[in-house]
Amino acid sequence: MDTQTFALLMADEGRGLLERVRGFGAGDEIALATRLRKEFPAELVAAAMTQERLRQRGKAKFGDDAARMFFTAHGVEQSTRVAVADHRAARIAAAGIRTAVDLCCGIGGDALALARAGVRVVAVDRDPLTCAVAAANAEALGLAERVEVRCADVTEVELAGYDAAFLDPARRTARGRVFDPEAYSPPLSFLDTLAAKVPCGAAKVAPGIPHEAIPSGMEAEWVSYAGDVKEAVLWWGEELVEQPLRATLLPQAASLAAATPRQAPHGPVGRYLYEPDGAVIRAHLVAEVAEEVGGVLVDESIAYITADTLVPTPFAHAYRLTDVLPFNLKRLKALVRERNIGTLTVKKRGSAVTPEEVLKKVKPSGRTSATVFLTRVDGAPTMLLGHPA
Repeated sequence: MDTQTFALLMADEGRGLLERVRGFGAGDEIALATRLRKEFPAELVAAAMTQERLRQRGKAKFGDDAARMFFTAHGVEQSTRVAVADHRAARIAAAGIRTAVDLCCGIGGDALALARAGVRVVAVDRDPLTCAVAAANAEALGLAERVEVRCADVTEVELAGYDAAFLDPARRTARGRVFDPEAYSPPLSFLDTLAAKVPCGAAKVAPGIPHEAIPSGMEAEWVSYAGDVKEAVLWWGEELVEQPLRATLLPQAASLAAATPRQAPHGPVGRYLYEPDGAVIRAHLVAEVAEEVGGVLVDESIAYITADTLVPTPFAHAYRLTDVLPFNLKRLKALVRERNIGTLTVKKRGSAVTPEEVLKKVKPSGRTSATVFLTRVDGAPTMLLGHPA
């Protein structure tokens, strides 16, 4: 879809067509398209049906708002889940920030979240179609008065006068995902320019960013949603920086922070095993969770915590252990058969064996369930069998 086709989709005829295709299923596609092409141009029908498919995909990130929004294929894939964007926006608004510039705004998800939080936003992107979609989304959600969209190169935007900035650099090329922060567009080093001109702000980066790549004086926050690490955010400015390292878990809004990473002690396996959330592990805050539950690591280099007591924590899933065995798949297969285990969840950390390989060899076929952890205990390959506590 180009800007001209999108403009036709936004016109009265196009909006009427969007209503006609709302909610169609895969089995209806050919018949519906054939029928509509008798009334509308084929290109417009294709654009409307593509838009409806994107809205259906967008619901996973934007909820009910997706039915009113507009998307591009790249935009729906790269946009931030609304709960994550709202978390960032709430933090920015709570600092008393009233104006912000959103650089590399995409289809406008972050700008919309900031506007809902009471911040006036100038959203900037260099792609004309993306800008048109972002502006349409602000209008569709009743936020056009708080969101101004500009089409420009973000590295050339005048930054004076804003309270804060938000940057979401492109981390993909035609060849796929980019892992080197200096290969982002704009590169991570652009943050130096941004931080020098805007007093505070945030930049979204890949969750796998090395700690040594984090600019000095900034806070790095890793955010997970329902146990899945979604992003890392680099914060700068006195109004926003609290601790250098932070892990935030959504939707429960639990947050853990520390000034520096610490090494937790390791020791013998106890009655329970704690599996820290991925954001905790990325933020190097496993020692804080171990201290909270009164536990130790099973191995000095493995992020599994063990303890003899069960302590509720949002930062780790707890399992009651039934068996601690040297790694041996034949022994595991016999134990699975003996316990009548038919659903075996395989988790691994520090083991080269894949879950698929384990399931293929063990062949669980009973009526009960269990979880097996393939890991190392004090350096030795070990199997830990248990159940969620």
